[in-house]
Amino acid sequence: MDSRRILHLDMDAFFASVEIRDDPSLAGKPVIIGNNPRGVVSAASYEARKYGVRSAMPVMRAKKLCPHGVFLSGHGRRYGEVSREIMAVVHDFSPLVEQTSVDEAYVDLTGLARLHGTPLAIARAMKARIRQETGLTASVGIAPNKYLAKVASDLDKPDGIYIVDPEMVEAFLSTLAIDKVPGIGPKTQAMLARYQVRFAGDIRRFPLEFWKERFGEKGGEFLWRRGCGVSDSPVCPDFEPKSSGAENTFEADVSDPEVLKAWLLHQAERVGRDLRKDGYFGRTVTLKVKSADFTVKTRSLSLPEPVCDTQSLFEAAARLLAAMALPAKVRLIGLSVSNFSRGSRQLSLFEEPGGGRRQRLDSTLDAILDRFGKSAVIRGRLFDFASKRGQGR
Repeated sequence: MDSRRILHLDMDAFFASVEIRDDPSLAGKPVIIGNNPRGVVSAASYEARKYGVRSAMPVMRAKKLCPHGVFLSGHGRRYGEVSREIMAVVHDFSPLVEQTSVDEAYVDLTGLARLHGTPLAIARAMKARIRQETGLTASVGIAPNKYLAKVASDLDKPDGIYIVDPEMVEAFLSTLAIDKVPGIGPKTQAMLARYQVRFAGDIRRFPLEFWKERFGEKGGEFLWRRGCGVSDSPVCPDFEPKSSGAENTFEADVSDPEVLKAWLLHQAERVGRDLRKDGYFGRTVTLKVKSADFTVKTRSLSLPEPVCDTQSLFEAAARLLAAMALPAKVRLIGLSVSNFSRGSRQLSLFEEPGGGRRQRLDSTLDAILDRFGKSAVIRGRLFDFASKRGQGR
């Protein structure tokens, strides 16, 4: 029986790379996705990373580190389109593909040697196909499990392949810095430093019970398994997203509830369209509000029936907003949907009038936007808002 082989695919600086591919004049420049001074960096090209710019870094910090950088707002829908092209290629190599984000996926290669060759041959062929069809590069890690494959994919970037064979696991872990281990954050690293644990393999210097006494039953076992390089997590091809959302940070704090409601309608359009495109319905709507002092409030509402139409999502979010004690100044607002189901929604005997019209309206708008672009048609309620939308990203 073939030993287990898991491949982790990680696109290189994905958002920035798509922007550079679509606009070749950006090649060689430090491209940074994130243009709101009050927001954070979504992605940075490798030229920008040389200056210390990283994703999740405040944009203002990035501008200090790289003042000559090219700061872009980003194009989420475009990234989604390219992601689907990439995943179509990946699925040609194995039926067992688990996409974990727009630019990452696990692939189970076990038993594919006769069909596609060695794991190395598969990795090379997959990377070549992706580059040929999208013009983008990917980095790949191959190992006996998902945990080690993910770590490996980050060790030879960009455009690299790193393989951890089963007989290499112990030696690999003995040189793997503890801050490279997924799931072990700064606080845990600080605690481990007390016991001179600098590498993942150092965890094995102490017995399992030692770690359970200090980190609890689950936490101790998690650490021990990380130190041993053990993970039984399967590649789940039926992985379903748990939520879909949109949020915007304002360039200037907002205090007008009507402006906040306009943003919620804009977000409901974005989220609803994504749900409809992927065939999902959501039952739980969540509102997120961040005040000027960075205090975050969230409120959720579970609907009687799962929905995907823009108006229903907006009305639920607006109800949550009306019931919330709003801060004097709002820095960020967001809308998300969870508790998903798929397929056709079963209509209720007591369906509210207009439910069918809402769905027909959304279907018509989706078709127009798909054909003519996102600015081809604007809801009347958002007509004035559209010209001011640059105030939040």
